[in-house]
Amino acid sequence: MELKDTSSLLMTWVFTFFQKVKSTLQQQSRLLLLAVVLGGIVGLGYSLIKATRYKSEITFMVEESKNVGGGLLSSIGGQMGMDIGSLTGSSANSIISGDNMLELLKSNRMMGECLKTPYANDSSYSLADKYADVYGLRSKWTNDSKIGRPLFFAKPDKDIRLQDSLLKYIIKKIETKEITISKPDKKLSFFNVAVNCKDELLSKLISERIIKIATDFYINAKTGRQKTNVARLEKRTDSILNLLNQRAYSAIRDTRLMLNLNPADVNAPVVSEISQRDKVVLSNTYLELMKNLETAKLALIQETPSIQITDGPVLPLEKEEVKWYEGLLVGMAAPFLLLLVFFLL
Repeated sequence: MELKDTSSLLMTWVFTFFQKVKSTLQQQSRLLLLAVVLGGIVGLGYSLIKATRYKSEITFMVEESKNVGGGLLSSIGGQMGMDIGSLTGSSANSIISGDNMLELLKSNRMMGECLKTPYANDSSYSLADKYADVYGLRSKWTNDSKIGRPLFFAKPDKDIRLQDSLLKYIIKKIETKEITISKPDKKLSFFNVAVNCKDELLSKLISERIIKIATDFYINAKTGRQKTNVARLEKRTDSILNLLNQRAYSAIRDTRLMLNLNPADVNAPVVSEISQRDKVVLSNTYLELMKNLETAKLALIQETPSIQITDGPVLPLEKEEVKWYEGLLVGMAAPFLLLLVFFLL
């Protein structure tokens, strides 16, 4: 019995609702028709005016060593009496970690360096210059009473402060509207960079170069101390090798002199002995330095992160545009539904 009453009430409500909709359509038909026509015109106009944007998307992976200053190298170093952790500059508190790649990609410095790179192969025309032209900023600056002239970014301007200020303005616009940086999965080392600009090549170049600049900086920061240690060991090893070569020639000369030794010269055997001893000491020192150098190089290779592009942009890029029929349909439907709901309520 209750089920029949509920069904009857529901049917009554649905019938009443449709009757009300029908009545509203009859009473407000002219206003609703006007809203549909005006909305359609606005939607169609928007689809024609709305600029086409090109989306450049890159996904890359950062693969890092999991044995920072430890593992096999620490065992080998321990057997030779060396502290690999201090030798390679590795420590628990690394200068930079994988998650900081997001902040690097978002930093003003990285984007500023990116925008100063040449557009295509023209060294006198940068990405920032192209962005200013595509978005009509240069003409805006020319007509501005405080600027009054077109500015370019490929080379330092006479008013470097104004140039830097306008470059920061472009960077802010890109970071706010044109670029999206994310890490899809927090557990993985994959990063995604998507750039959405009005110019196809500009969108592609910004996405590629911001990653190149940021990853190079990341690798240098990650391996900076190791590279310094390797360079220091190489310099010291070369220096000892030069001394060893000199002592080798000296030892040969002393040996030849011993063949024609004057019996009255009692110091000649002592000089020869000292020369041979220095040669042996330098030889042992050189061998130890070579061991340390090879160990440091191996540590540098192990600690250098690997950046792999898993998915990059390929021309032609994906277009983001509003089709004319989409704008027309949305423009007609939206005001019609809004007005209808308003009248019903």
